[in-house]
Amino acid sequence: MYLEHITSPEDVRALPASALPALCQEIRDAVITSSAAVGGHLGSNLAVVELTVALHRVFHTPHDKLVFDVSHQTYPHKMLTGRARAFLEPEHFEDVSGFSSPRESEHDLFSMGHTSTSVSLACGLAKARDLAGEKYDVVAVIGDGSLSGGLAFEGLDNAAELGSGLIVVVNDNEWSIAPNRGGIYRNLAELRATHGTAPNNVFRALGLDYRYLEGGHDVAALEAALAELRGCDHPVVLHVHTEKGHGFAPAVADPESWHHAAPFDVTSGGRAHTPVPADSADENYANVTGALLLDWMRTDRRVVAVSAATPYIMGFTPELRERAGAQFVDVGIAEEHAVTYVTGLARAGARPVLGIYATFLQRAYDELWHDLCLNAVPATILVFGASAFGTTDATHLGFFDVPMLGSMPGLTYLAPTCIEEYLDMLSWSVGHEGGPVAIRVPVAGVASRPDFARAEDYGQGFEVVREGAGVAVLALGDAFPLGEQVANELAAHGVRATLVNPRRANAADEGLLGRLAVGHRVIVTLEDGVLEGGFGERCARALGADDVRVLCYGLPRAFVDRYDPAELLASCRMTPADVCADVLAALGREA
Repeated sequence: MYLEHITSPEDVRALPASALPALCQEIRDAVITSSAAVGGHLGSNLAVVELTVALHRVFHTPHDKLVFDVSHQTYPHKMLTGRARAFLEPEHFEDVSGFSSPRESEHDLFSMGHTSTSVSLACGLAKARDLAGEKYDVVAVIGDGSLSGGLAFEGLDNAAELGSGLIVVVNDNEWSIAPNRGGIYRNLAELRATHGTAPNNVFRALGLDYRYLEGGHDVAALEAALAELRGCDHPVVLHVHTEKGHGFAPAVADPESWHHAAPFDVTSGGRAHTPVPADSADENYANVTGALLLDWMRTDRRVVAVSAATPYIMGFTPELRERAGAQFVDVGIAEEHAVTYVTGLARAGARPVLGIYATFLQRAYDELWHDLCLNAVPATILVFGASAFGTTDATHLGFFDVPMLGSMPGLTYLAPTCIEEYLDMLSWSVGHEGGPVAIRVPVAGVASRPDFARAEDYGQGFEVVREGAGVAVLALGDAFPLGEQVANELAAHGVRATLVNPRRANAADEGLLGRLAVGHRVIVTLEDGVLEGGFGERCARALGADDVRVLCYGLPRAFVDRYDPAELLASCRMTPADVCADVLAALGREA
């Protein structure tokens, strides 16, 4: 076995060429085995095994600079840079991040988990190299799916004027997360079909030198192509054709589902599923969203569902996308375009609903501010993954959403507490004429509260769920179950707390808060998001002139990485026992 003896890229370069196919198979087996045990980005990593080996055979990191776009395809790179045991030994399977991390290795230059950034980063590295009069190669590896992001175009456009050496490897496996979307992909297909000789060439049109390699899984051919470019004195694109999921038949047959795999059985390819409560009937927020939007589409041509390369989060499977037809649009990995696109749709009379992860919505801050909110158009944004229970990698944290969206003038940001309230808020938002609405889709699980108090206008007022005195607990969205538990815990200590569902994440119901301040000594705010600039601080500011103690609970303003959600909440004293103890102390009582 070769892989278990690889401690650095020097060991890779020391191997005879005859050993490389076996090494590649060992890497592929390790990707499959470790992903089967703990989950991971399977398809993208299987596509770059040979390419990664060839890169480390030709270039000498960390002296040479290697930047992987998104970095969700760096498992082979990690194995070849001293971290192989994290993919070979079960007890170490979760030792390393699924993304590039300078904290792990000097061979990782950046922490990165969002797309289309590599060429811009590489341009900066190359410019700094030239200014310092140093000599080394800078290589950006970018997938074809990442080319749909505007930042990738900006980087390529700037690279053409760099005037010195820069190598851009375009790993073309014909897929994004879902199928590629955008005009550039017609040209990539033309280039693949002609082995790079098509007269139309987007890279040459930008002023870049261009090479094509069909054999993206031929490690010898890759090594030769890269060796020819080593030390080049001008920007050049090497376009490599690979296969997503290469070497694992289920991932090749279904690249979308196997982009990121939950734990699975290697032999059968069967997925391991999280048990679903018997009374849920497999209900989840994705399924109900897709079903409801599709139902509306049948009778209203104005309803348009929009995705930025992640259609599954709002329930649009390939089958639902086909049924929706022209009323479903995937703009590719282009979050900025997605927000401005729905602004245009809404201005022309359509009823757009954009489904997007919170961590990716952060990339469209300016478009949210300048296009969507400044123009006050009636569009709906469904914000997924905004929670401590969302993705836990530091590269993909989504719980900074309330401070971000809270600063947007004219935007109504709703936080439902249950499936019934979510569906009612979604129905209200699509008919709302008073400007854009965003909905913080629950993450912690599907809760049912059939007796929730429906609002005629979700942009106004909080819901008082339980009347009490002395203490009021305001629990936002996903934190509502915690609020119920805190109220119950306080009741066990003789305190009958008022329980409030705030409904709106970016506004304080000052009228209700003023009334609560009269009959309550302590007001507690709970939110499943960053505390600074969040919902609780808004309430505390509104209560600043009142004679009442305000206790705010939320998440830290920090890049916490691969955390356990329960442990993170406990560290913030967001447990029923801790909140109860703090409240009793504020009342001058002991728990």
